[in-house]
Amino acid sequence: MDSVTLDVLDLRLLHALQLDGRAPFSKIADVLGVSDRTVARRFGRLRSTGSARVTGVPHSRRTGHAEWLVRMRGLPSATAPLARALARRPDTAWVTVLSSGTEIVCIFRVAEEGPAPLEGLGRLPQITQVDAQRLLRPVMDHRWSGRTSALTAEQITAMRPPPATDGGPFRLTEFDRRLLPALAADGRAAYPDLAQQVGWSESAVRRRLKELRTAGVLQLDVEVAPRLFGYSAQCLVWLNAAPARLGGVAQALAADPEAAFVGTTTGAHNLIAIVVCRDADALHTCLTDRIGCLDGVDRMETAMVTSYTKRTAPLP
Repeated sequence: MDSVTLDVLDLRLLHALQLDGRAPFSKIADVLGVSDRTVARRFGRLRSTGSARVTGVPHSRRTGHAEWLVRMRGLPSATAPLARALARRPDTAWVTVLSSGTEIVCIFRVAEEGPAPLEGLGRLPQITQVDAQRLLRPVMDHRWSGRTSALTAEQITAMRPPPATDGGPFRLTEFDRRLLPALAADGRAAYPDLAQQVGWSESAVRRRLKELRTAGVLQLDVEVAPRLFGYSAQCLVWLNAAPARLGGVAQALAADPEAAFVGTTTGAHNLIAIVVCRDADALHTCLTDRIGCLDGVDRMETAMVTSYTKRTAPLP
């Protein structure tokens, strides 16, 4: 992946897919002013090299699932195999190894009324400490600006799909439980391929996928390593904000151009953020001149992200 270099067209293509991960290549080509073949070839190159892929995952709150942020510390020799084992689990949505080499942070998606996902984890001999806190709500409603700044306002409007409805809980069917894993592996899978995988007709798959997207249940994302955009420093930031200042601190963090994720949590820290910076100097500025100076921040803990074993969905 490190040998791949993104040019202007690649950046525009990836921005377009962030807006609509299942947009036909013909529509993307029309917006970008190039041929369908060029767009298909560019995406094929990025996907085949492992540089980018589109995934489709369900919206946890719409499907009645809770998200738990789990931190595990263990023996250095066990970190990599444990991270891979966690990534293979269907109930994990995100698995990363931190710079210490002894800590893994992951997100579990479990039933809303179910227990915290600690059963069995603490009994593993290679794990010395486990902490699970409920991820209450994401604060950011937009993508990280580092990968969504290549298109003009007019192009963004042309690419953006109709807004999803904001309804209540959505009941998944057995059909959905076969369809969603296929979309997690490949969010751009063709309708005939999806129909073959789930054992339904192409028209039924097309209709149900549209319903899932319209209801805001299916979220499409483009997995791309920030390093390809020229950003080499990724950092997890845990914050403790004064209760009366929590909302303001969260919104200020979400507005920071180097913030990739901001969410409220339970536990000793009530906010978690992921910041993505160009280098260590830029990270220093972000932490000391902006985040550390926010009115209401009482305490801050940081850890560099060494690697992602799983981003949003399992590898196909």
